[in-house]
Amino acid sequence: MILVEVQENSPRFQSFVVEESNKGRRMNLDLLEEARDHTRINSESLKRRVELRHKTKMKPRQFKVADLVIRKARPYQIENKLSPEWTGPFCVVEVIGNDAYKLETLEESSHDTECGKS
Repeated sequence: MILVEVQENSPRFQSFVVEESNKGRRMNLDLLEEARDHTRINSESLKRRVELRHKTKMKPRQFKVADLVIRKARPYQIENKLSPEWTGPFCVVEVIGNDAYKLETLEESSHDTECGKS
């Protein structure tokens, strides 16, 4: 209750019973763990649904040597909000591992690679 309701004898103040208020507060405390568990379960469920949706929409891509690719711009490469979000093109020089590649710009790539020929 707010201070004005206490000073003005509002109907809410007149019908206030301390025992019922304490009883309701104890009931809320008893149900608190259940509410937390329910919220945690809902949160985990939402995370799994988002992850599943993300995985179904993602198209796995594997690049080979001599493929031309672009790369997301690093923060220091973005000068203002109109700067391009992608840099490149780059030539894939070596496949290092899972989704890891050694890249070179077209100027850096040697002339004997397929990227240098095109």
